[in-house]
Amino acid sequence: MKRSEINREIKKAEAFFASFNFKLPKFASWTLEDWDKHGDEIQEIFDCELGWDLTDFGRGNFAKDGLLLFTIRNGIMGSDKYTKPYAEKLMISRSEQITLMHCHVYKQEDIINRGGGRLVFELYNRKGDTLELDDTPVELVRDGEKLVIPAGGQLILEPGESVTLPQNVFHKFYAEKGSDVMIGEVSCVNDDHNDNVFHEPQLRFPVIEEDEAPYRLLVCDYKNYLKNRKG
Repeated sequence: MKRSEINREIKKAEAFFASFNFKLPKFASWTLEDWDKHGDEIQEIFDCELGWDLTDFGRGNFAKDGLLLFTIRNGIMGSDKYTKPYAEKLMISRSEQITLMHCHVYKQEDIINRGGGRLVFELYNRKGDTLELDDTPVELVRDGEKLVIPAGGQLILEPGESVTLPQNVFHKFYAEKGSDVMIGEVSCVNDDHNDNVFHEPQLRFPVIEEDEAPYRLLVCDYKNYLKNRKG
């Protein structure tokens, strides 16, 4: 993705979140100059990868296959330093924009439709420890109500509704045509480097073409930012 496209999407996201009066942490609006004013006291932001995140899954068509996220809080599995056992994210699924079929081995998550249009899930159980989709029914809980969805079936969340996704349940999701959706996620600790199992091989983080300066740092920028800052 071009950095200019990423910058545009983040600006649109800021306006979208603001339209729901959802306030992000202060560091969400930091410029590069603001980051440079801080030292070791913000190391947790870098280590736990809090902040802006965006992916086109390496497919080069963000409007079709993509997702924008902001990680508000997180821990690190097995860490004695960052002991939070939970994570929270805010996401935007644009109209008909697909978050590709994937599951998690360790993370159980609640996905919440925070507002906008309707959010559509397509669901399968994972077949053992393979990348295959099982043909068995999927058992879920939507806001305390047990549901059984046939393999490949759909679950639609209206604004305000949420679903608990257990480990090893393959899911893809997208906003219905005509409306974008603000999505909340409350989960076990999130590890995007080791705990995303895609049905088809994908990239989790974008390959960025630097055609202009970053408007906001992404979590995938932190490594290079810290390296350059330490010189």
